[in-house]
Amino acid sequence: MDKDNIYQDYGDFIFKYLLTLTNNLDLAEELTQETFYQAIKSINNFYDNGTAKFSTWLCAIAKNVWLQELNRKDKNLQLKESLQGENIASYDLEDDYIKNEDKVMFFKKAHQLSEDKREILYLRLLGDLSFKEIGSVLEKSENWARVTFYRAKLELRKDE
Repeated sequence: MDKDNIYQDYGDFIFKYLLTLTNNLDLAEELTQETFYQAIKSINNFYDNGTAKFSTWLCAIAKNVWLQELNRKDKNLQLKESLQGENIASYDLEDDYIKNEDKVMFFKKAHQLSEDKREILYLRLLGDLSFKEIGSVLEKSENWARVTFYRAKLELRKDE
């Protein structure tokens, strides 16, 4: 893996992943930069462990960066509320919370899928890859990717 081209190779993928988590272009861009900063700082950990795919490792870093941002925002909100002595929560905040809860439920369900199904789901929905491209990435056939994606969707819908 060429360390100099990591951002060029994975930047769009991570940005789209973070965009689905945040629903905010500016925040997704900022978190993408932070993700790659953290990845470069700890790239030796990836090479030492080497058990996950590089894209999966980057997604884990991106998720942690996003969770840190949520914690930071939550602390800022609590501080504002205590300083103003009033409840700042609004309809928009409640709506955002519901949207984030839906995302959290989706990712919880996706996390329970097998590694192949989860990876295909992420590559298809977050990476916006075709089934042919997914098959190529995972060294399987296009048809295998299509069928596995369909089965993953069925598993996700099973509990609804």
